[in-house]
Amino acid sequence: MKTLQSTLLLFLFVPLIKPAPPSQQDSRNIYDYGTDNLEETFFSQDYEDKYLDGKSTKEKETMIIVPDEKSFQLQKDETITPLPPKKENDEMPTCLLCVCLSGSVYCEEVDIDAVPPLPKESAYLYARFNKIKKLTAKDFADIPNLRRLDFTGNLIEDIEDGTFSKLSLLEELTLAENQLLKLPVLPPKLTLFNAKYNKIKSRGIKANTFKKLHNLSFLYLDHNALESVPLNLPESLRVIHLQFNNITSITDDTFCKANDTSYIRDRIEEIRLEGNPVILGKHPNSFICLKRLPIGSYI
Repeated sequence: MKTLQSTLLLFLFVPLIKPAPPSQQDSRNIYDYGTDNLEETFFSQDYEDKYLDGKSTKEKETMIIVPDEKSFQLQKDETITPLPPKKENDEMPTCLLCVCLSGSVYCEEVDIDAVPPLPKESAYLYARFNKIKKLTAKDFADIPNLRRLDFTGNLIEDIEDGTFSKLSLLEELTLAENQLLKLPVLPPKLTLFNAKYNKIKSRGIKANTFKKLHNLSFLYLDHNALESVPLNLPESLRVIHLQFNNITSITDDTFCKANDTSYIRDRIEEIRLEGNPVILGKHPNSFICLKRLPIGSYI
C-alpha cells in the first residue's frame, strides 16, 4: 500500500519539475552544430544531385558513344580485315567498264582506244563513239559467235587483213563515221554493211570485195569519196546508198547486164545517187533492169 502511494506522488510531482535553461554557450554550440549539420545535408544533397547524376549521365553517354570492348574489337576487326580477293577471269574488266547482257556487250562512249577483251559467248558488240583507231585480227580471234559489230563514231583508219576472217556468223558490220580510206576483206555471211561517212575512194575497194557476199541486202557507202559505183555488186542487194560521193559516170553493166536485155534485177528496192556529179539522164540503158529508177539528178 505504501509503495502505491509513493508511485502516485512521484507522478504528481514530475510534471512540475522543469529542466534548467541551457546557458548561452550551450545554446551556441547547439546552433552551430545544427547549422553545420544543415550545410552538410545540403552539400550532400547537392553532391548527389550534381556529381552523382552527372556521373550517371556521363556513364550513359559513354555507353552510347563509346562501344564496349567487344564491340570495339569487332569494329576494329571489320575495318582492318581486307575483303577476300575476287576470282576474276579475262571477261571481268570489260564487263566492269562496259555493260554485258545476254551475249551483248555495250561499250558506248567510254573513251576506249582499242577493242576490249570480250566474253567468249559475245554475239553483239556495240562500241560506238569511242577513240578506237585500228582493228586487228586478234581483236576477234577467240570470239567466233559474233553476229553484229558496230563501231560507229570512232577514229578507225586501218583494219588489218584477216580481221573478220574467223567471224563466219557475222551478219551486220557497221563502220560508219570513221576515217577509213579502204575496205578490208568482208566475212561471207554479211547481210548489212555500213561504212558511210568515211574517206573511202574507189581504189580502196577491191574488185571482188562484194562479189561473194550472197546474203548482202543493205549496202551503205554514202558520204565518202568514191569516183565510181563499186564493181560486182551481189544480186541479193535490196538497198544501195551511194549518195554524196564523187561518182561521175555509170555504165550499162553497173546495175544491169548490157548483153542481156531480158535480165531483171527485181530485189533492188532503192538506189540513191543524189549529191554526185553524174547526170543519170545521160545513161538511160543503165537502169532498164530495175523496177525503180535511182534517186539522183537526171538533167
